[in-house]
Amino acid sequence: MSLENLTNNYREILTNLGEQPQRDGLKGTPERAAKAMQFLCRGYTQSLEEIVNGALFDSDNDEMVIVKDIELYSLCEHHMLPFIGKAHVAYIPTGKVIGLSKVARIVDMFARRLQIQENLTRQIAEAIQQVTNAAGVAVVIEAKHMCMMMRGVEKQNSSMHSSVMLGAFRESVNTRQEFLQLISRSN
Repeated sequence: MSLENLTNNYREILTNLGEQPQRDGLKGTPERAAKAMQFLCRGYTQSLEEIVNGALFDSDNDEMVIVKDIELYSLCEHHMLPFIGKAHVAYIPTGKVIGLSKVARIVDMFARRLQIQENLTRQIAEAIQQVTNAAGVAVVIEAKHMCMMMRGVEKQNSSMHSSVMLGAFRESVNTRQEFLQLISRSN
């Protein structure tokens, strides 16, 4: 959607809320909100191929690789309110490793779309699997949801944990347990 259309939509939202978009404090707010929404949803304009950009490297390593505490910011698709948390991503290479920053970029690409956490977790796991052809992939996300904290039940200390285990992480209790133990250790 174009910036102009989004800006007009935010102006209309403000008017429908009983505000006056032309008052001093709100001058420019519709365009700023539109630009913010474009930024927060930029994952729609990105592709996995563009994000990875060929950053796969030959490796003899066949041991677990973990990228822990990747911060993420997303918007829930039900209320368009933020959920904020961290992702832990692991994979077991089979001849190729992915550039470290690419794991975080994959998390961001999917997080920067209207989401539910369960789907986000699966999308990240399947993307890592697709790119690396790993023997297994594990993703755990822990997040706080503003739609539950700011409205509705208003539970300030609640958090949601979701996980997806593929390949060796799903088939082997020991592999899964090793991953879960490693991500639970403090830095």
